[in-house]
Amino acid sequence: MRAFFTVLCCFLIMACGDKKEGDKTKYLPASNGNLNNISVVLENELWEGKIGEAIRQNFAAPLPGLPVDEPIFSMRQIPPQVFDGFATRSRIILKVEKGNLEPTMKVVNEAFAKPQTVVVVGGKTNDEIIAQLNDNRRKIIDAFIKEEVKEKQRRIKLSLLNDNQMENDLGFTVDIPSVYRFGKASEGFYWIRKSLTNSKDMDLMFYEVPLEAISESDSSIVEIIKIRDEVTKTKIPGEDGIYMTIEDAYVPSMYETIIDNKKAFEVRGIWEIKGQYMAGPFITYAIKDEVNKRYLIADGYVYAPSLEKRDLVFELESILKSIKIK
Repeated sequence: MRAFFTVLCCFLIMACGDKKEGDKTKYLPASNGNLNNISVVLENELWEGKIGEAIRQNFAAPLPGLPVDEPIFSMRQIPPQVFDGFATRSRIILKVEKGNLEPTMKVVNEAFAKPQTVVVVGGKTNDEIIAQLNDNRRKIIDAFIKEEVKEKQRRIKLSLLNDNQMENDLGFTVDIPSVYRFGKASEGFYWIRKSLTNSKDMDLMFYEVPLEAISESDSSIVEIIKIRDEVTKTKIPGEDGIYMTIEDAYVPSMYETIIDNKKAFEVRGIWEIKGQYMAGPFITYAIKDEVNKRYLIADGYVYAPSLEKRDLVFELESILKSIKIK
């Protein structure tokens, strides 16, 4: 087992070198796999024991901001004995090795295919491996999400919506699939929609607010929610007394992130329609644009009862992360 891990690490290190040289990775086969689906390379008995439990707790935990629990990633386990050929071409791979080796966690790109991110976790004991998984949880998730967003954006770019009016008005670019359509474009507010089946929709909103409208403090999330509620109440068409708002029963979560090399707040939660039985998940980015003295607000939300929503929200996330401010 130790020899196998050593050979794998040597291969991964050589793969990193190939990428830097830029002369061999072009011969790698194309990667494959459904979005947000990790191939977990691990012995059956380890998968069924505490290590497998730690992997599921870390990487199949519920994704924040969804009305019904759905995992951050779907997973399929592959025993090392059959990890060969086509199986090695998965786009995101978690490889776990137990043997006479020091605790380790490596992130390697384009090891067996391209594009691809492989995470290798190793240790002498179950506890050492579990510690590596727990301690590096955020780093591993971020590496996999980055790869999946890149792949989704590649697919989106195959056919894009003509949004020149919005981009010129608000001073940014964004890649939106051509299946979306403008629902409203006026007064610095843009509402863009994609129809699913049976009156189900995915929506995007873009607008800007002054820098002073959002403080970088504990009250940031309250200010962002207040801004969103005001916009959806006044800008989204609806009958008197019927409007969209953030659901009080579900506390939104907020994270700091980077979009286009700029600080941004990411807010996830649940919206609802006052006066109607309608609700769904949303994701909002408030991107700090100091040059233009504003926050660019980029928002996506889903109305899709009876459908799983993780991948729908992921599409909106991938669109919004393609933003580049002029």
